Amino acid sequence: MTVSQTESRLSPDEFRQRAVALETEVGQIIVGQQNLIRQTITTLIAGGNVLLEGVPGLAKTTLVRTLADVIDCPFSRIQFTPDLMPADITGTTLISEDSAGRKAFRFEPGPIFASIVLADEINRATPKTQSALLEAMQEHTVSVAKTIHKLPEPFFVLATQNPLEMEGTYPLPEAQLDRFFFKVLVPFPSTEELVEIAKRTTGSQTPQIRKVASGALISEMQRMARDVPIASHVQTYAARLISATHPEDKASPAVTKQYVRYGSSPRGMQAIILAGKIMALLDGRLNVAFADLRQAALPALRHRIVLNFEAQSEGMSTDNVIEQILETLKPE
Repeated sequence: MTVSQTESRLSPDEFRQRAVALETEVGQIIVGQQNLIRQTITTLIAGGNVLLEGVPGLAKTTLVRTLADVIDCPFSRIQFTPDLMPADITGTTLISEDSAGRKAFRFEPGPIFASIVLADEINRATPKTQSALLEAMQEHTVSVAKTIHKLPEPFFVLATQNPLEMEGTYPLPEAQLDRFFFKVLVPFPSTEELVEIAKRTTGSQTPQIRKVASGALISEMQRMARDVPIASHVQTYAARLISATHPEDKASPAVTKQYVRYGSSPRGMQAIILAGKIMALLDGRLNVAFADLRQAALPALRHRIVLNFEAQSEGMSTDNVIEQILETLKPE
């Protein structure tokens, strides 16, 4: 079956084969980073957006470009800078003139009108420009001059940011961070991976990749993932996990009460459950396990929890807090 011949209904085996094919093709360009690739593809299948954070030179942009190369759908790249304006992203209304001299308003779509959008160095843009992405990321629409324009489906924003840069950056507000399904930390490669990177990038041969999926196939995989059943007690565990991140909750653990200022929103629970469904399918199962939810907890919650001053002064990170919550919160 070619990428354009998407069946109306995928089987679980076909779902897994397609996802593995995506990982394999991306892995021909990106050395190592299996967790990074898996979590990015999980976000894509979930229909969400991903925030990639890492120091320069770790192939964040290359990962996004490679993903766009293996999926047959429109791709757009937006380089965020302090002088970027909202209309540079969403598009603008122009006055056009036809052959008869009649003038009319015409909407010229911006680069946001693509299925895969790379928002490169998103924290370099001003808050006004960052806010232009909020509606697109959540509702998959763009409002310009009182007119709502629908974005193509599937729609997927991959944003990158460098945690080390301080000058000329604008931290993303919590409302925008909450729109990201996953926040994925890009680790530095090992010595063996550095050697392999050198071989692939400094030699005369360039790895060749092929398109293994279409936009229609990704949309079908998204629908199938939502159909995976989850037991009531497993779903309750996800809700308990979110409640455990709120210091005002009576049942929250001591680490939350000591270090957390604000806990996760309900979107965190939605992300954990949906990611758990996809992880179950990728593992060849048709039911969500506690382990799936626990595996999804870090990337789904690390950007949705706000720590207090005491945590910052003691060098506690959100990952440290989430890991301690997971150790304390046992399935019932």
